[in-house]
Amino acid sequence: MMTPETQQPHEILDSPDFKKLVKKRWSVSLVLTFTMLLVYFGFLLTVAFNKQVLATRIGEYTTLAIPIGLGIILFAWVLTGIYVFWANSDYDTSVQNLKNKIQ
Repeated sequence: MMTPETQQPHEILDSPDFKKLVKKRWSVSLVLTFTMLLVYFGFLLTVAFNKQVLATRIGEYTTLAIPIGLGIILFAWVLTGIYVFWANSDYDTSVQNLKNKIQ
């Protein structure tokens, strides 16, 4: 049974707090996504148009492409860590505050 204080789903979805939370999540996600895409496509464009740079030897058996590729993988992990840190510290707190307002 619903009490008068209980909000309907459409009221929650239309609330400014919920819209602000969704906008913040999308903003963070898009910034991190476009950052990763920029790095990844930068590497692909280098492979496509300037292979000589990546073919530069930095050791007896290794070319520059190997550490750059590993760096891109590590960069993706760092971006994932940034998102997880943000979600656990800021986003989850905001979600909990919104849940407390609803109840």
